[in-house]
Amino acid sequence: MNSAHPDRKQKIKHELREMLELFLYLAFFFCALAIYDMLLLKQYSVEYWTIAFALINAAVITKVIMIGEYAKIGKRYEYKALLISAVWKSFVFGLLVFAFHVVEEVIKRLTRISHEDSCNRLSRGLDGALLAIRAAIWARRQVGRAER
Repeated sequence: MNSAHPDRKQKIKHELREMLELFLYLAFFFCALAIYDMLLLKQYSVEYWTIAFALINAAVITKVIMIGEYAKIGKRYEYKALLISAVWKSFVFGLLVFAFHVVEEVIKRLTRISHEDSCNRLSRGLDGALLAIRAAIWARRQVGRAER
């Protein structure tokens, strides 16, 4: 058995935990926004498709953010003050999510697939969510460094 195998298992476990935390965070806010939208439009019957689209969007955006983390996008101001780091990473990851959205729209237009564009409706709170996520990750890293 290779000695790097336990390290790989630990890394996979760590990545899945981070992904689950991020997904749950985004899913909570996207579902809250979907329900708020339904209440605002006085659609009191719960449409499960709206919630399903919110969960799918949370999963997709989680994966986009994880790809950005893996590619080390947004590391420029990581060791600066919390506010600067969080705002910078929120901006960069927001651009990354926007870029993926543009690619999705181009593919939809090229293939002429029409379906409800729930990303526009549900991504209003994305910038605030990304800011809070970046702040939490930065704080967790700082606490980890302090314990060493």
